[in-house]
Amino acid sequence: MRPPQPRLRWVATPPPGSEPPRPLAPPGPYLGPPAYRTPPRWGFPTLAWRWPKAVAGIDEPLLSPVDRLRRRAKTASTALWLLAAVAAVATLAEGWRYALLLLSSDGALSRGTVDLSDSLVVTAGVLTLVTGLPAVVTAVWWLLTARVVAADVAGYDPPRPDWVVLPSLIAPLVNLVVPGSIVAELEHAILRRDPGKRPTPTPLVRWWWATWALGAILFTLTTIWRFRTGAQAEADGVVLSALTNATAAAVAILSELVVSRFTALLAPIDITTTRRLRVVSVKDAPEITLRPRPAHAPR
Repeated sequence: MRPPQPRLRWVATPPPGSEPPRPLAPPGPYLGPPAYRTPPRWGFPTLAWRWPKAVAGIDEPLLSPVDRLRRRAKTASTALWLLAAVAAVATLAEGWRYALLLLSSDGALSRGTVDLSDSLVVTAGVLTLVTGLPAVVTAVWWLLTARVVAADVAGYDPPRPDWVVLPSLIAPLVNLVVPGSIVAELEHAILRRDPGKRPTPTPLVRWWWATWALGAILFTLTTIWRFRTGAQAEADGVVLSALTNATAAAVAILSELVVSRFTALLAPIDITTTRRLRVVSVKDAPEITLRPRPAHAPR
């Protein structure tokens, strides 16, 4: 990990006026008004007067990094809450399947109940994968923006470059350690702590880090376990799937809490959500008395 680099770099330039002025070209003789061989075809467009913003693409304000952070935080929070809800349903579906496996040891089950359980497990599993991809993409998108805003606030660049973020989420064994370090470094910069000291994550980041690592381990173990055969292996696979889905829901909820907390620290006031208050009346207010006017003061 490279040391943090300062955001400000001093560049020396010569002061204005130090260079000799350029000589002005002598004015030429007056040649009369401009003349054209043919009538000119240039001119102003035949449009009525309009404000600049009435024309698309003219004077459109560019969003600041803080505004982009707020928008991406809302998108990431929505995707993470959706993933948490779908993963919770998948956990319940796997739990129901395990209960049916226990009941089937004493007797046969109805075909409708088994088909309904299988449909619910398959549907919830597919929806978990479908909602997990946009949740990860929007969360990483928010993370990259938050790193830029945090660097402006703290005054130094992040210790790790941006190209390390995405591979650290995919590479085996690396995705157990590096993502937590990246989030801890981001929190260290947001809280404006000393860049020379080692980041000390808060309990929220520690819980997120531990849950993230547990989820990665359970996902890998569940994927490997599905290649085993046998009734006991199938029952154990159902338990592992339920634990994996429950951990995915926990990771999604903790990720949303991290996104909301860090966004609130970097952009504490959102004008779009601020409620405007209006004074309607004032009751039991003391009467305002005026000071006596001096006799020599003009009216």
